[in-house]
Amino acid sequence: MYPIEDYQLRLIFNNGEEKIFDVKPYLNIGVFKDLQKLDIFKTVRPFLGSIIWGNNIDLSPDTLYIEGKNVS
Repeated sequence: MYPIEDYQLRLIFNNGEEKIFDVKPYLNIGVFKDLQKLDIFKTVRPFLGSIIWGNNIDLSPDTLYIEGKNVS
């Protein structure tokens, strides 16, 4: 898992699938507004089967998997 351009994340799931998750739709909602700051966005890291940012914002693994787009 790592951040890529345009507020997206490249994710690799336990089943081997790779997906791109677009965080942009969340950037104007509540606590996710902090992620507009690129230095905060880039603090993303794996955490307990999901991801978390340095300011303790997280997303559920189900959201990441369901909304993520398959890498072709």
